[in-house]
Amino acid sequence: MVDKWVGLQLVPLATIGLPKFLKYFEDLLIHTFPIPFFLVKSDYKKLYDAFYASSSSFLDKAESFGIDRDEACHNLVFVAGFNAYGGMKAWFPTLIKWVGKAGEKLHSQLANEIRTVVKEEGGVTFQALEKMTLTKSVVFEALRIEPGVPFQYGKAKEDIVINSHDAAYEIKKGEMIFGYQPFATKDPKIFDHPEEFVGHRFVGEGENLLKYVYWSNGRETEDPTVGNKQCPGKDLVVLLSRLLVVELFLRYDTFTVETAVLPFGSSVTFTSLIKATST
Repeated sequence: MVDKWVGLQLVPLATIGLPKFLKYFEDLLIHTFPIPFFLVKSDYKKLYDAFYASSSSFLDKAESFGIDRDEACHNLVFVAGFNAYGGMKAWFPTLIKWVGKAGEKLHSQLANEIRTVVKEEGGVTFQALEKMTLTKSVVFEALRIEPGVPFQYGKAKEDIVINSHDAAYEIKKGEMIFGYQPFATKDPKIFDHPEEFVGHRFVGEGENLLKYVYWSNGRETEDPTVGNKQCPGKDLVVLLSRLLVVELFLRYDTFTVETAVLPFGSSVTFTSLIKATST
């Protein structure tokens, strides 16, 4: 039910994989006109009703801020269904893909760091997570090399000039701007070996490079505000990603994966899992 609702919202970003001479047909079919809501109307109504019945305290709070209960409930469905469930369903396999393909050497380093810190701290705590510098770096590296939402669109609100390393581009008010994050996050003038997954890239002095990681629609070193349209859940995404890596290497020494490309994200299949030999 949720997959159907989320999937139809993302269809305009997808490609069917048709031969080149049929690309115009694909554009006309799924990239030109809005997907009709009636295809998911009944499923969405069931989701909405379930959230409305279970979220009284949240809806009461929304009303206290002057937000209509109906509008607040629609927002709750979107946050939980699209942002949280849909986002993590696409992102977690991508994270596992890059960590899995990084190999046993990095796995050994991660397992050692994670288990050592957890033992020292007496468990997986926020303080423990902050001490896991390699784990943190691995998550940021995955977000750098394959951001979950690589495309951004927006109309210029005023005349602006965008500068690259060696050129400047004038954009007039009202013109549509398209952004493709990997142009920046794989910039060879910023990152050494930008096409390679380097797990320790953001350790130590490498933390200075985090300002060039834009997966959240803004610099990793900046915080979301009402006006900058940066992902308000960026810190939660990073936290949950680190927790996933931690839990993997508390249970396993190493693992291997097979991957395939999906219309949204990657398909990942574990081909081997070696249980942890130490704690």
